[in-house]
Amino acid sequence: MEKVSSESGAGVTHPTAQVAEGTSVGSGTSIGPGVIIEGNVVVGRDCRLAAYAVLRRGTILGDRVEVDSFSVIGGSPQDLHFDRSLVSGVRIGNGSVIRESVTISRSTLENRYTEIGRECLFMACSHAAHDCRIGDNVILANGVMLAGHVQVGDHTFFGGGAGIHQFCRIGESVMLGGHGSISADVPPFLIVTDRNDAFGLNLVGLRRRGFPREAIRELKLAYRFVYEEGKPVERARLALEEGQFESEEARGFLTFFLSGTRGFARPRRRKHDMRNDA
Repeated sequence: MEKVSSESGAGVTHPTAQVAEGTSVGSGTSIGPGVIIEGNVVVGRDCRLAAYAVLRRGTILGDRVEVDSFSVIGGSPQDLHFDRSLVSGVRIGNGSVIRESVTISRSTLENRYTEIGRECLFMACSHAAHDCRIGDNVILANGVMLAGHVQVGDHTFFGGGAGIHQFCRIGESVMLGGHGSISADVPPFLIVTDRNDAFGLNLVGLRRRGFPREAIRELKLAYRFVYEEGKPVERARLALEEGQFESEEARGFLTFFLSGTRGFARPRRRKHDMRNDA
């Protein structure tokens, strides 16, 4: 393996790395010992590939991406019926960090990508299956497992060991508790744990992101309105039709309920009283 296409600029490739002919490597990128990069791979500027990282065919890394030891990016989907001759890949946005022993599978669709956004953090031993669509600033703690076709909004956090069923949608700024088992769609801005159990709004996350006080107030009201009678889809549609809420955040929360096929996370073990929230 040789004839690597690279930009000018400081960057080190260890002599034991195996880099396929024609691989595009940006300036300032460091490729460690034992790294394997297959054909048709693009690596951006100032990336760091630690010892024994593997980039399979069709992988695209943005700038400043880190891939730590023993991670495999762009491997074939874990699907017994997958045609390995199909051309697809994985695309990872600028500034994302992939820690040790992470696996991210390529798409099952011709000329399509499993998509990871910008500034994401995948902690050790986490997994994103084929055709996932992950937004920006998403964090997967150790051992998180996302099944195929999962969609995740920006600024969402997954606690360690959480498992997400295939085709689930997870909204933005959600916090999922460790070892949670999620088989339903999770609306934006919620805290969810155990088995699809909603525990109110992720208020700490909203405030850290600088959401306006009025938007948070409307989200509290929208949450209570949607869930108080146990019919979230009907209640969300009613609230939108009547124009009960004006903020973009509240309307986005309500609109989430109008699509999807897996049902929704909801309060089950206790009714969350939001009247005392600061």
